[in-house]
Amino acid sequence: MVSTSLMRIVSPCWKPSVEGENSSNGGDAAGRAEGLLWYKDSGQHVNGEFSMAVIQANNLLEDYSQLESGPMSSVDPGPQGTFVGVYDGHGGPEAARFVNERLFENIKTIHGAEFTSENNGMSADVINKAFLATEEEFLSLVKNQWLHKPQIASVGACCLVGVVCSGILYIANAGDSRAVLGRLERAIKEIKAVQLSYEHNASIESVREELHSLHPDDPHIVVLKNKVWRVKGLIQISRSIGDAYLKRAEYNREPLLAKFRLPGPFNKPILKAEPTILVQKLYPEDQFLIFASDGLWEHLSNQEAVDFVHSCPRNGVARKLLKAALREAAKKREMRYSDLKKIDRGVRRHFHDDITVIVLFLDSNLVSRSSFRGPLISIKGGYGVSGNGNT
Repeated sequence: MVSTSLMRIVSPCWKPSVEGENSSNGGDAAGRAEGLLWYKDSGQHVNGEFSMAVIQANNLLEDYSQLESGPMSSVDPGPQGTFVGVYDGHGGPEAARFVNERLFENIKTIHGAEFTSENNGMSADVINKAFLATEEEFLSLVKNQWLHKPQIASVGACCLVGVVCSGILYIANAGDSRAVLGRLERAIKEIKAVQLSYEHNASIESVREELHSLHPDDPHIVVLKNKVWRVKGLIQISRSIGDAYLKRAEYNREPLLAKFRLPGPFNKPILKAEPTILVQKLYPEDQFLIFASDGLWEHLSNQEAVDFVHSCPRNGVARKLLKAALREAAKKREMRYSDLKKIDRGVRRHFHDDITVIVLFLDSNLVSRSSFRGPLISIKGGYGVSGNGNT
């Protein structure tokens, strides 16, 4: 029996779409931008099809994302695969933009260095090293810019990565974005939502317990401030790339803004850059993956999102899923979606966050073939969003 709430969320799937049919801002190969909306309705990756969409709410877009399909290594011939990255910036776009340019390149380089014909080289260790290498590169950038641009020390990014390579799925997460799998339960002929990522947000009790265990001598490592748990009373997440002011004490002083400075020194990093990594084999029942920044999950549950994707035509499904979240955001504020669309960037942030959605469909006939030479794809989400129009 389909619930009324699910029908309300899914029903826009079958309505004719007028957005995206008359875009003049660039060709579809690299995606299209219309005001605050960017989307790539459909494309083919090594392991199946995909759909991407981004909506801007902040004055400057802080979400960056990418999909790379083809060689997963700097050596040739290495295994083919698909890489997805969702980078949700905070404090500004610089860290997310930097990760968007460097993380995949670091994975390819480290993978290439560890590649042998006996072992395809891709592993949780490779991905972890790539996160840490990207972190060190960004902290070097902070060091170089610190004196003339001190606010760079307070910029960071939540980083969610998915890699499909040789029939294996790797999910790495630092922050509070989320990856959800849609798995077919054949016995009951339903799609089940399976959350794959572990979130690092102080609102979660286990995260607070981890912080207390890592900082046993600091009774104020997490503080309840305005009914929200925050690390040192400043930030909700416990892992990120960037946020140098909470990792190296030399950046927690003037000329950094006073609101970011702690009252006393610290002798070890407060936040971590290491991701939590899941590795698992993919099966024919695994139908698709949804990667999204936390802005989507504020308005839709895992199961609602999975049911939506399963019920909709594949073409444009990421854009439609994003719009379903916006409709829920409007409903919470007792306003019409058509009125929400008229609100410009900056002010829009009071109603919802920047949101990135990437839906990766899995073709079981392609997933297990690491030698398959599929289409070479490199797409960066959100580029070309003007920030001046409406969705």
